[in-house]
Amino acid sequence: MAPIRSLKPMKPSSMGPFAPKPDYIYKLDLKVRDYECDMQGIVNNAIYQNYLEHCRHEFLLSRGIDFNRLTQKKVFLVVVRAELDYKTPLRSGDSFWIGVNLEHISPVRFVFLQDIFRSPDQKPILSARTTGTALNEKGRPHIPQQFTDLLAAPEKDRENPEE
Repeated sequence: MAPIRSLKPMKPSSMGPFAPKPDYIYKLDLKVRDYECDMQGIVNNAIYQNYLEHCRHEFLLSRGIDFNRLTQKKVFLVVVRAELDYKTPLRSGDSFWIGVNLEHISPVRFVFLQDIFRSPDQKPILSARTTGTALNEKGRPHIPQQFTDLLAAPEKDRENPEE
């Protein structure tokens, strides 16, 4: 039997006392759709992963990095770990926003720190830490230069996105 590996406790992505952080590098507004709710009338826990992924993709696009174009070039951005801290559920029709920050944690890994808040009362919904890497066509970790540049200065908007 394999030994049980203990996990480091998740540090909240932007929370001391769980409150919106003013310096997110990207924010996205969304609204809950009826079909995202379960029999309890709240957003199904798995749907939050979709919200977070959509926001990460939109963030990358806003910085000139096209997830689909990278894939066509045989560069695959992958999630290697996802930690979600649920606070309060969303319900059908709720408007909410997601704040994103990005950290470079090793030569081949990065972390998206994301928080979800209900609008307009700013009630905390979820805090997430998603660790990722990029793989080349041989499945080896390889961060492309465009992504390395983003990790060096994630808050900087790109003037000329890659064509």
